Amino acid sequence: MQFLPALMAVTLAAPAFAAVDDQVIAARDAWRRNDIATLNSIAATITPGQTLSAYPAYWAALKAVDSDDDVQPQAFLNSQPDSVMTERVRNEWLKKLGKREDWVTFSREWPKLAPEGSDEESRCYNDLYALRQGRSTANYDAFLASRQIPDGCTTLIVAAANKGVLSQDWVLRRVRLLLAANYLTAARQLAAMTLLPVDLTQLSRSYTDLSTSGGQEAVLYDIVSRARGGNIDGAASQLLSVQNQLSKERTAFAWGQLALFSAKKLEMGQALQWFDRADPNQLTDEQWEWWGRAALRTQQWPTLDRVIAQMPDRLSSSNTWQYWKARSLKAQGRENEARPLFAKVSNSGRNFYALLSLDELGTSMASDSRTEKASGKEVAAVAAEPAVQRSLALFNLSENYRKPELREDARREWRWAMRGKSDQQLLAAAELAKQQSFLDMAIYSADRTVNVHDYSLRYLTPYRDITHRYANLIGVDEAWVYGLIRQESRFVSVARSGVGASGLMQLMPSTAKWVAGKIGLGSYAVNNIDTNIQMGTWYLSYVLDKLGQEVLATAAYNAGPSRAKAWQADVPMEGAVYAETIPFTETREYVQKVMTNAAYYASGFGEGPQSLKRRIGIIPAK
Repeated sequence: MQFLPALMAVTLAAPAFAAVDDQVIAARDAWRRNDIATLNSIAATITPGQTLSAYPAYWAALKAVDSDDDVQPQAFLNSQPDSVMTERVRNEWLKKLGKREDWVTFSREWPKLAPEGSDEESRCYNDLYALRQGRSTANYDAFLASRQIPDGCTTLIVAAANKGVLSQDWVLRRVRLLLAANYLTAARQLAAMTLLPVDLTQLSRSYTDLSTSGGQEAVLYDIVSRARGGNIDGAASQLLSVQNQLSKERTAFAWGQLALFSAKKLEMGQALQWFDRADPNQLTDEQWEWWGRAALRTQQWPTLDRVIAQMPDRLSSSNTWQYWKARSLKAQGRENEARPLFAKVSNSGRNFYALLSLDELGTSMASDSRTEKASGKEVAAVAAEPAVQRSLALFNLSENYRKPELREDARREWRWAMRGKSDQQLLAAAELAKQQSFLDMAIYSADRTVNVHDYSLRYLTPYRDITHRYANLIGVDEAWVYGLIRQESRFVSVARSGVGASGLMQLMPSTAKWVAGKIGLGSYAVNNIDTNIQMGTWYLSYVLDKLGQEVLATAAYNAGPSRAKAWQADVPMEGAVYAETIPFTETREYVQKVMTNAAYYASGFGEGPQSLKRRIGIIPAK
């Protein structure tokens, strides 16, 4: 590999720097062991002025924040220029300050934090500070969802309720949504902290008094819990038997929850009936989208049109629902209204629905428009940036010393360095990352360009000889294999998921063992690039043979063949409709991205104009 002069300090480190590398690794190990004394000692003695000299002090500052020590994080922030390190320390410290309501220090430090560097909890504490000052800045409706939230956000809700900014009805909606997701403890705590006049002690009791608010909430909880457990029909029967004793608000909430569970079971006709009984004002974003999917899967285009029109703007204006709005208009013979929407979505980027919109406009996908290459001078300029040099130094330590935990630090530095960059600078950064084999960050940078693109960087093709050989040998589309690898691992051969999947094609241990037995591999290393691609392409071919269609096989690769088959309908279905109505969010997005990737790879491989609609095809009946 030919290295750029500006990178010599990173890629060809002089022997004198080896001691710094050893100290950084020792500091990271001390961080992991929670060995504060060793971490502080290294931070105090490491050779200053080198690329990674600040890292031991950074890790020590984070540990100090955890211990509610304000002196060390303040000293670190005062001694360092702005970086991803100072940003993270400040964000974590602000959450501690907010929790203690040290608003003097908080108000001094918050303006120094870039918006991109804050997280949900630190933003909640900033909204709490504003509330204490008599101002209301929070978007409270973002919390009206069936999810748990950080403690700081719960503190904000309680303060807003106690000040009268949030009504008791609003708080009760939040409590109901927590109960619907079975977050029983969180629901009870919120009710108690806001002095909600509803007794939740009757939850899960065999007898409840329906003449009281607490009793009605208990029955509501029982009905929704039954549906969540899979007995949706039983829950509906119970609701019908008591709905005249429940308030209209509670009855409508229950029908909305049962409709959601039914839709996610793909019982769409039933879901549509129950959504019509729900209160639109109580629906979450998830419920709105599944109402739309129920209408879509049953091809009830006027209903889909009506549901999208009622959705909150943040949903109805998204690429997804703008596309399906256009499809509903087209299906109703209103093509003149549909075409401007297709045109709008087609210009929204290089996503699943943009490509489908191009198909609807009769225009094939082209991947070579406005393609430019970065110059050597532009690459060298990016390489000279301190954050980029730190990122590459961390990446090299991760690779050379087999310390995968340092790779995430390297990614953080890289992502921070990419903020605010022009298209040309992003292309230069992507080229640099490719040269240094930091492939996931090469894709990250190339993916962020808006007007000028380099598709050879956005859709990298490393290990082409291996992938081409096994794809041809096993008889699967090489573009599809690359589309899957790009989504699974971004070509990180040591990638490991939270559930234990490994390598480029993210094979689970049990799958790897089964495949190895089928193809006669006596011993194998799942992270070996050749072996991983060999086993991954074989398994992809296996699920394709079993299910007979690439979209189904892609869903099966992520969620298992039995699920992919269960999601088929009793009649043939358009591939895009099948993908949109996959009940698992992860799998739904996975299928859409893999198939989009495959179309771009096919174009890059010289296979001519690509139609995503034709590629995803028709899903056969069960």
